[in-house]
Amino acid sequence: MAHTFSFRWVRIAATGAALAVSTLSAQAQLVCGGHGDLVAGLAQAFQQKQIGYGVVGQVAIVEVYVSASGTWSMLVTDVQGRSCIFATGEGWENTDTVTVPAQGI
Repeated sequence: MAHTFSFRWVRIAATGAALAVSTLSAQAQLVCGGHGDLVAGLAQAFQQKQIGYGVVGQVAIVEVYVSASGTWSMLVTDVQGRSCIFATGEGWENTDTVTVPAQGI
């Protein structure tokens, strides 16, 4: 039950983030562009590599990029193909890896 519960909250948070990205004004200073360009920029500027991603229903894909030094970025791509970096930070710590069996992929 706790396993399902934690993923439900992650899904709710990711959905909220995806919806927020789609409704924020230009004043929010989001970094948006082509997916390949943003990923290349994260790799070049911060040496960040993708460590995971999740599908937010049929609304978006959220990806997490992390560097060996602990900097991290979250990227969301909507169904129109628009990608934006909506969160960045420092001090990323990996916790236990959770393996979830693929369902209907």
